Amino acid sequence: MNWLSWLGDFFSSPDRLSGPDSIVHRVTEHLLLSGEALLCAALLAVPLGLLIGYTGRGAAAVTSLAGAARALPTLGLVTLAVLLAGVGDTAVLVPLIALAAPPLLVAAVEGVRGTDPDVRDAARGVGLTHPQVLWQVCLPSALPTLLAGFRTASVQVIATATVAAYVGLGGLGRYVIDGLATRDYAVTAGGALLVVLLAVGVQLFFALLTRYALPPGLRGRRRAG
Repeated sequence: MNWLSWLGDFFSSPDRLSGPDSIVHRVTEHLLLSGEALLCAALLAVPLGLLIGYTGRGAAAVTSLAGAARALPTLGLVTLAVLLAGVGDTAVLVPLIALAAPPLLVAAVEGVRGTDPDVRDAARGVGLTHPQVLWQVCLPSALPTLLAGFRTASVQVIATATVAAYVGLGGLGRYVIDGLATRDYAVTAGGALLVVLLAVGVQLFFALLTRYALPPGLRGRRRAG
């Protein structure tokens, strides 16, 4: 049996159309878990990154620590979280937040640091306070880099959130893990394909967001560059 046959069996199964094991239900679970992890990571990493990028203090350390954090084994963190907090959402959210925070932190730092110093000085010269310069000048300038960081973090989290199935939670990982456990490779192949499609969809979403959500001046500058 080839991959096409497996995928045909998977998508034609009545269980994929309705019920707790349907594709819509599993995709919704996966997106909710991924979105929660991304939101928590953003609340922690983005404000800190903006502050570090504006002051310039600790920027080199942030880059080094972020690189080291990316090497952390997610499944190992899940296992450790289960041992410390028990089976539940926390056991998966903590590793996913640890995975998403570094690219968001680095993007915030580098985005603010990339603001034209002359523009910052001019803003201060017309009487803006440091918080006003950060939010009104640096943040719009950092937006393209921030969106790139969100795109990277989102794809990583969506691809890794399949580990939730290891601790009995839902999401698309249920197809992959349950299919392997029962040697139902059609289910495994279908689940893996859905994860890939979801990650590609998120990539396209952030590409469109980057194109249309930027202020007209920044949008034109990006096209010219």
